Amino acid sequence: MQYTEEQIIRANQTDLVSFLNAQGEQLMKSGKEYRWKKHDSVTVSGNRWYRHSQGRGGYPVDFVMEFYNATFPEAVKMLTGEEGEGRNSACPAPSPDFRLPEKEENNDRIIRYLTENRGIEKNLVEKWISSGDIYEEKKHHNVVFVGRDADGIPRYAHCRGTGEIKYRGDVAGSDKSCGFSHRGTDNQLFVFEAAIDLLSFIQLFPKDWNKRSYLSLGGISGAALMAFLSERPQITSVFLCLDNDQAGNEACEKLTEEIPDRYSVICLKPSRKDWNEILCDKNADRKKAIIETVTMKVPEKEELVPMLCYEDIEQTSVEWLWFPYLPFGKLTIIQGNPGEGKTYFAMMLTAACTNRKTFPNMEEIEPFNVIYQTAEDGMGDTIKPRLVEAGADLSRVMVIDDTEEALTLSDDRIEKAICQNQVRLLIIDPVQAFIGADVDMNRANEVRPVFRKLGMIAEKTGCAIVLIGHLNKSSGTQSTYRGLGSIDIMAAVRSLLFIGKVKKDPTTRVLIHEKSSLAPPGETMAFKLGDEEGFRWVGAYEISADDLLDGKEGKPTETKLQRGTKLIYELLADGNAVTIRELDEKAKAQGISQRTMREARSRMKEELDYQMNEKQENTIRLKKQGRMGDGRILEWTAGFIDTLSAACRLPVQGNRTKTVGIYTKIKKCNQQSGQLI
Repeated sequence: MQYTEEQIIRANQTDLVSFLNAQGEQLMKSGKEYRWKKHDSVTVSGNRWYRHSQGRGGYPVDFVMEFYNATFPEAVKMLTGEEGEGRNSACPAPSPDFRLPEKEENNDRIIRYLTENRGIEKNLVEKWISSGDIYEEKKHHNVVFVGRDADGIPRYAHCRGTGEIKYRGDVAGSDKSCGFSHRGTDNQLFVFEAAIDLLSFIQLFPKDWNKRSYLSLGGISGAALMAFLSERPQITSVFLCLDNDQAGNEACEKLTEEIPDRYSVICLKPSRKDWNEILCDKNADRKKAIIETVTMKVPEKEELVPMLCYEDIEQTSVEWLWFPYLPFGKLTIIQGNPGEGKTYFAMMLTAACTNRKTFPNMEEIEPFNVIYQTAEDGMGDTIKPRLVEAGADLSRVMVIDDTEEALTLSDDRIEKAICQNQVRLLIIDPVQAFIGADVDMNRANEVRPVFRKLGMIAEKTGCAIVLIGHLNKSSGTQSTYRGLGSIDIMAAVRSLLFIGKVKKDPTTRVLIHEKSSLAPPGETMAFKLGDEEGFRWVGAYEISADDLLDGKEGKPTETKLQRGTKLIYELLADGNAVTIRELDEKAKAQGISQRTMREARSRMKEELDYQMNEKQENTIRLKKQGRMGDGRILEWTAGFIDTLSAACRLPVQGNRTKTVGIYTKIKKCNQQSGQLI
């Protein structure tokens, strides 16, 4: 049986050290190589061998043929353990020892023969002589054309007589798969019957010849061609430049069949019998040396993979619905145990987006359309009343009608609905209800394409997609691993929010920013839910998601916005003015961002006076020097009461009504002292 090209390649990739060890042979370490004890002049390294006493070596197949007296198919089978898959064919027998003929001290005779008798330019001949691929044999003064393997080791030699006797023949033991050649760098290979034709073609077409590859078959056998193609993967085009006679034309047909279909094959026919005849004929038109070009094989055009170059991609910045919690054009997950405020939070978010009811630190945005897709509550008796209570503009809140066909995350209607209605926020509540019956949320290979598609929709449309998800019932595990099915879902989203209930204060919910891929995580925030005053923000809170799940007690903290506002009052006390630059620098030193300081100044816009100083820098000062506005005192006092109530776990009802009394006392003290308290 004949072995395929792929099988032969696998055989020649065999590690010879492992092979010899498996045969029970003894090897001795010699530097980076191993010396074979049975044949101490033989060294092996990886899939290479070399016989130092004879100056030759090669790959595993000819190693086995050489030292185990195997035929070619026997050697391949011994190395791979596989039967041949190709056609029945005669296989080469082991070659006898190969030795290059002894060299003459100079190359005068062959230079004279090649230049005067064959018309090849002297500088071209000398170039090949300098490489060692052409030299003069000492005994008969023949031209010796040397063929090498991929490692540059001589494996083949052809002799051509220079005298009256026109001798030609291969040196005994020559490997016909290693023909006389030049290995270029581009994707073209030019194939010839004889070495002199190869040199003649280069002489006829010298431009950039070094870049191309050239191969002499030493006849019309395809052994050297197949071997050359296997070692030069960059070759895509083969030009058959054989003799223009019956044998050459038939060989072109045969070689075309043998060459794999992935190559293009073109036959170039010389205007004379061969290329050297054209070179030697002074009357020949060298510009018309190629009389015919025949396309023998064209590979099927491979479908190009669509590619983008980052150089051509426009650099953009992330837009935020609510920095840093909710980005536009990305996926966000809000997860928590059932009944702990996720849906109520989503309702308030919907109101903020449709009716300018901003969240803490949220920049004011123009109202836009929202899709609120839910599967757990009735739209008429539950969802709509809650949206009304939240203060949402119902004319901007929509839902995809899935009464006739259930909606899934892979549904094309999602993208269409976003685009057709200019939707900038899509809420899916809960995501488990829309995953699809044929998708197992715990299998990464099933959920990954679903969430990839959803993420692409978000990025393409610029819509913020928020997925509401329930935690699983596992106990004693981290919140991340109690989330939606496969951990790959968590990897697919850019922001992950956790909402949980404070067990010792059932009206307090905590929003924790567990994952933030696009900005530093936002502060943990607390909000009230379930008392007479309805939904309201309390402020910053200090607790982790895992501690919250374990029932541990956290504590309220001061938000960065509150700290920023406080910093402004401190710097502007006693009528002081400060530049925006100085303010931002002092805020940065306290870990407060420029964005937060802009928000603080925006909320204080009625109290601040902006001017330019002599250095043309923007400065701010309080409009009422030395005094805090009544509204600000009232706001601070109310905030103080909320914080105090949360810290002491006292009901707000009754406490907040005392705000006016406290405010009156503070105002009275200010009037008496004339100083800011």
